[in-house]
Amino acid sequence: MVALARKTLVYEWRRYLPASLAVAFSGMLLLVQLALVFGIFDSAAVYINASRGQIWVGYPGTQSIDLGRSIPRDAQMRLLMNPQVAQVEPFQWVNGDWRGSRQLGSVSVFVSGIDPAPDGLVFARAIPPALRARLEEPGAIIVDRADLPKLGIQVGQSGILNGQRVYLVGTTSGLRALGGVNIVTSLATAEQLNVGGDPRPAYYVARLRDPARAAVVAAQLDPHDRQRRYAVWSASTLAARTIHYWLFETGAGLGVVFMSLVVFLVGTVITSQTLMGAVAGSISEYATLNALGASHGALSRVVMEQAGWVGVAGLLGGGVLSAMVLLLAHSQDVPVGITVAGVTACAVLVMGITLFSGMLAVRTLRNADPARLLR
Repeated sequence: MVALARKTLVYEWRRYLPASLAVAFSGMLLLVQLALVFGIFDSAAVYINASRGQIWVGYPGTQSIDLGRSIPRDAQMRLLMNPQVAQVEPFQWVNGDWRGSRQLGSVSVFVSGIDPAPDGLVFARAIPPALRARLEEPGAIIVDRADLPKLGIQVGQSGILNGQRVYLVGTTSGLRALGGVNIVTSLATAEQLNVGGDPRPAYYVARLRDPARAAVVAAQLDPHDRQRRYAVWSASTLAARTIHYWLFETGAGLGVVFMSLVVFLVGTVITSQTLMGAVAGSISEYATLNALGASHGALSRVVMEQAGWVGVAGLLGGGVLSAMVLLLAHSQDVPVGITVAGVTACAVLVMGITLFSGMLAVRTLRNADPARLLR
């Protein structure tokens, strides 16, 4: 009976092709949605993930890195006193108002003040040392190349940021922020742009001699009293807090979950209807097998194996389609990201759609009555 399932698929492939295509498109939609979720919400933590520091110090109770507030400078001294800490640098956060060309008007931006030294920690994975050194120039800024149309500026041109003129000295990739434009400057320039604001930094970033001890060192450095003026997190913990906030506290993540549920339901309905139609088209053959002694259970196993092979073919097709869509998105600077666990979860979900559809198609075998052959 197992061989019969495969031979039926090969001989009547036109009947099962629509089901495989339905599975392929369902898998593609699920995987692309997941990649967009990872890419978009990971960009909320780009300040952390693009940096080389393992320890972050910020205001107590900060839920997302963009919600930070100024902290006392003595936090830096406490970090330097720990023998596990090899390097510490401040990270300044300034809300900015950008005025470029008259056609675009005003744009709200995030100003990130960093140490422009070649061995700086913040954005070390996104800004190469040579470009980073150019931030030493007064008023120099760096932005993600994908954000240039929003600012209406090109390299070498200037704009007005918080009432002061700044100059774009270079662009890079991997700096796009969720919900706004991220502008990187030196700490000195950020201080000039922070007109009327608190001059103290929003965060301190530290590099450890042993990165694997980040969680332990963060617990040691965090003041556990009720009147603490700052909190200490490992980089992974603060990134997770930020992503969790944007996923579940802003409502954006719930919308994505709802859309994934819709994709699952639509894929299930289309695939089950296609498989049921294919089984119904072969109902006379199944009735003949039943008359020859094949039990209902054996026929059900044939349908389930056919559903399994349809799912495998759909996974392969969906993988190819997903790769093409994700490559196109990456070439257009659309934030996408995917992991092995994410691909595995999508594959399991797609096979679940297919097998559930096969179970619905088994119900059609109720009509495989040998008496039909006498009509």
